[in-house]
Amino acid sequence: MNEKALYKSRLDNCPLTFALNLIGGKWRLPIIWTLSKNGTMRYNELRRNIDGITNMMLTQTLKELELYSIIEREQFMEVPPRVEYSLTEDGKNLIPALKALANWGDKMKNKEHSI
Repeated sequence: MNEKALYKSRLDNCPLTFALNLIGGKWRLPIIWTLSKNGTMRYNELRRNIDGITNMMLTQTLKELELYSIIEREQFMEVPPRVEYSLTEDGKNLIPALKALANWGDKMKNKEHSI
């Protein structure tokens, strides 16, 4: 029997859980946020703008975000080859929700310090 089929949660169909699984992980939010601030970027620009990320993690995370249609990858047939990454419409639609979450987190952080 498949182990994955054994575990069922009442949250399996929750849209919030689904969304958080798409953007969760150590590097997904920094990549999304960097692209939202800078627009279209090349691989090395992204790597320089995200402190501590390795080439392997950047490559893997970019592939995952592309698979989820949050970012798009455009390859130009030039010599040397050029690849650019940017947010898709779905990725751009995510930014207001992230800003609202950041505002909420800021309020909670300030509240914690006043206790």
